[in-house]
Amino acid sequence: MQVITSKDNELIKSIKKLKEKKYRDAYGKFVIEGIKLIGEAIQENADIECIVICEDCMKENCIDKKLMYEIAKKNCVYVNSKVFNTITDVSNPQGILAVVKRADTSEKINYDEDAIIVLDGIQDPGNLGTILRTVDSANLKQIVISKETADVFKVVRSTMGAIFRVNVVRSDDLVHDLIEMKNNGFKVVVTSLDTNDSVYDVNYMKKVIVIGNEANGVSKEVQEIADNKVKIPML
Repeated sequence: MQVITSKDNELIKSIKKLKEKKYRDAYGKFVIEGIKLIGEAIQENADIECIVICEDCMKENCIDKKLMYEIAKKNCVYVNSKVFNTITDVSNPQGILAVVKRADTSEKINYDEDAIIVLDGIQDPGNLGTILRTVDSANLKQIVISKETADVFKVVRSTMGAIFRVNVVRSDDLVHDLIEMKNNGFKVVVTSLDTNDSVYDVNYMKKVIVIGNEANGVSKEVQEIADNKVKIPML
């Protein structure tokens, strides 16, 4: 087993670059970390380019034998702990990560679903991950994000595998795309404080649900084309 011991190795340098959005976009790849997430990627037939394993992880036998058998079928690269620590983004890494190619999915919106979730400028990575998990748990297969929304491929860990099941469609012109959704038989529902209508008063069949920025809410331009405004009732 050959072990990479230099942080100047070309593969290691290319993985480091994927910490930046411009390189993730340019190469069409992203990094996932941890035993569970890599197991999810394999289960969902994600396009794994390579798996990087710290030699200490192998010595400790912390990977389930069944999963290790599946991992061994992939292109595996072994590194020492010093090199692994230069590419991990986790404070307490499990010693395994993978480079995954983005799914070659259509950027077109699928209008066959009962509801479409749209994110208008969500910035907090934790919120983005939570929303993606919720969309996945509701068995929706896509989410539309504005260009101002945080990069979903930076928060892969918080999605807990949902990133492999939910198609993320990036909108460069959200108002234009929302009008197109309306032309395809959907009504637009936005969250707003400027209403007395509750989220519980709306039938969500064939609705586009727009969730706005944490500080400023849904943008004014989007609110102007909304069919319904709703808020969460609070004491």
